[in-house]
Amino acid sequence: MTKLVIGVLALAIFCSACAVQELVVAEETELVVSESSIDEALLLDIGIVEFSPGIPDDNRTEKTGIYEDIRRAEAKYIPYHLKTTLQGAGHWGAVRVIPSTQAFTDVTISGLILRSDGEYVELEVSVHDATGRHWFTRDYEAQTGLTSYSNRRDRRRDPYQKVFNDFANDLHLYASEMPAKRLQRLRQVSELQFFGDMSATAYASYLTTDKDGYVDVVRLPAENDPSVARMRQIRERDRLVVDTLNEHYANFYYGIAIPYRNWRKNSRAETIKFKQEKRSSKMQALVGVVVLAGSTQIDTSSSGSRNTRNINRALQYQGITRGFNTLFAAFQRNREANLHLDAIAELSESFGNEAAPMVVSVEGQERRLTGTAEVQYESWRKLLKEIYEAETGFTRSVEVGAPARAPEPTG
Repeated sequence: MTKLVIGVLALAIFCSACAVQELVVAEETELVVSESSIDEALLLDIGIVEFSPGIPDDNRTEKTGIYEDIRRAEAKYIPYHLKTTLQGAGHWGAVRVIPSTQAFTDVTISGLILRSDGEYVELEVSVHDATGRHWFTRDYEAQTGLTSYSNRRDRRRDPYQKVFNDFANDLHLYASEMPAKRLQRLRQVSELQFFGDMSATAYASYLTTDKDGYVDVVRLPAENDPSVARMRQIRERDRLVVDTLNEHYANFYYGIAIPYRNWRKNSRAETIKFKQEKRSSKMQALVGVVVLAGSTQIDTSSSGSRNTRNINRALQYQGITRGFNTLFAAFQRNREANLHLDAIAELSESFGNEAAPMVVSVEGQERRLTGTAEVQYESWRKLLKEIYEAETGFTRSVEVGAPARAPEPTG
């Protein structure tokens, strides 16, 4: 029995001296980059709407680990970084973050943040095109590593870069398998959708919607029709407005880059410490219980020499003391783990203050791009229509003659 207790005591000392260490190397995915020029007629424009932050209605941060200020900031930050990734691939036309799906574009990307805590990220991303066809919805996830936030890393690579590259590669692969005629038709549909929104009277008949809800071209306006040239000018003005809103997203993105990176870095470190402390405290508690149980089984009154009984009593005292100390240390580690969560909460509050919305001025009017971006964009659309009605004398109530030509055959 004495040998058993000595062994348990040795185990307790060894376990309490050991720290749980994790060595995680983040996986990487290379971005597939275009190596040749692409026909401009086949370059699809992409619009990325703000992601859903994925905040539960009954969110309790202490249980979910979701800090609402962080998630709302990420809902703007992640789409803009996805935009920069897609632009860097070189497979697309204009890539913009758009305030709503009413900003007519060839391909629309939306997403939901399922998890983001600095260590893990998981996104659900969906893709639809102008005809109403759903391309795909997939989950993308990654775990950051010890070097993901190193000062020596390539600063152009976000710690979550794997999920952005995975999605960008999937999107390119999907589009590359589509016939060229279908890509051209997508561009025609989105253009005519914009024309019809500006002047339903003149352009509503150019598109049709089938029983499945898919949009297709009935006929195309003549390229030499002056009303088409005018509409394209209006659309360019609309794109300038969206680009202006993108500048705000850019200011927000670069403005929060440093505090957001620091939050993720510290959040990851605190989360890992929290898990280590929890694991270590459980181990210590288990060892403490074993030591206490073993120590109480030592026979201190058995027959034998006085010296043997004294040794047994000393071992029992040391074992019980060690057991209580180990249990106390386990409780302390649990308390420290909760302190780490408090530290994350403080970092989140600080980040929320640093990432406060900014005010932009467009054509002399100040707008705040917060949760009302969609409403703001609609006001800009109304303003654009008023500007062009004033400049061209064109109104939506006026019929516009539009010679038609047959659509090109689909491939």
